Amino acid sequence: TKQMFPLIQRCCFNTPFKLQKLPGASLLLHGKNKTTCSSLALQLQRDARPLSTPPSLKPASVYTTQLRAFHTSLPVSTKKPPAEREAQPQEGLGSLKDCPKPALYLSLGGLIPFVAVPLAMATQGTYCPELAFAQVAYGAATASFLGGMRWGFALPENSPAKPDWLNLANGTVPALLACQALLFKDVTQGAVALTVALGVALHYDTSLLPPYPRWFKILRVVGTVVMILSLLATVALKAFLEGEQSDDRKIQQN
Repeated sequence: TKQMFPLIQRCCFNTPFKLQKLPGASLLLHGKNKTTCSSLALQLQRDARPLSTPPSLKPASVYTTQLRAFHTSLPVSTKKPPAEREAQPQEGLGSLKDCPKPALYLSLGGLIPFVAVPLAMATQGTYCPELAFAQVAYGAATASFLGGMRWGFALPENSPAKPDWLNLANGTVPALLACQALLFKDVTQGAVALTVALGVALHYDTSLLPPYPRWFKILRVVGTVVMILSLLATVALKAFLEGEQSDDRKIQQN
């Protein structure tokens, strides 16, 4: 036993600096539990093996894990697939097929009085002032309806259009122009004023004020074009048919 004690003391107290930080080494340095010195020495040897391994010689699994973490940490590309990029412009497209059937059918039915007047006069070959005035009056009512629709669009709380001076005042402009069109004695002047009223209403609905749904804007463009062409056709027939009627009267008088 006397020969073993110096050996144990040499193993326990001559440990490196790193091993002195371990709990077993601190216990040996303070001289506690001398009877269990041999078991602690074996524990120190087992603990010292990982410390003696050079830090550069890491297991291959550690590097594999780090490489996997490196590859998985790459930023994911935010570019959208070609299918999604092509789908975005198509969302803004629209046509009359997208219109609800009630809106489409009622709008097309409302164009019948505009188209019927010049068609009837062209078929009969005579100009009828009463039909021409009825067309202007119906156009004035339509222009007033389109202006009042702006009020209905701006008044709801969740509407993107606010009930401010811009929206409400511009909603009354088509009605005022339509009223002026009815005051003209000449149907030609009334048709021109009504054309201006319809054009102003279309400009408000498509570009100036907060937009309506795209299908409605397309419907408005188509309807306004048909109404204006019908009014211009009536004016052209008035000038052409009245000229022919005056020539016939001169021939009859001679």
